[in-house]
Amino acid sequence: MTALLDAIAGIANAAEPLPGIVTGGQPQAAHLTALKGAGCEVVLDTRDPMEPRPMQEPEAVAALGMEYICVPVGHTRGDDATLAKIRAVIQSCAGKRKLFYHCASGNRSAAALIPYLILDEGMEEQDAVDAAMRLGLRSAELMEWALDYVRSNRKS
Repeated sequence: MTALLDAIAGIANAAEPLPGIVTGGQPQAAHLTALKGAGCEVVLDTRDPMEPRPMQEPEAVAALGMEYICVPVGHTRGDDATLAKIRAVIQSCAGKRKLFYHCASGNRSAAALIPYLILDEGMEEQDAVDAAMRLGLRSAELMEWALDYVRSNRKS
């Protein structure tokens, strides 16, 4: 287990799908402090800013000196620009900066990770879906949205 994954122990669906990138559900303030101590630099939140939260996460992250990015993902299919933004954040961090990527439970963040896993990491579709399921994906609709994005953005 890495220090980054240790930092999010107790978070729903906590996982480290890629080196330096941990995913899961809603963190508590103690998790953010532990993430900072483990070298995390960026927090990517896919919840809508109006969703209930146990703390003011943007302020808590900033106070710890980390970067906070919010790219809201709904509970139903969204537009491709949303997946493109999330993919760009992950691309900018992968191998360079440690990232905690989350939603409330892991469902939305897992779904929106599928395009990166396939298009950037070269995973086969079924392997990426299986990985997303292990990360908390439960929505067939979000999975199909992610796979449709992959199909429309795959280089021939």
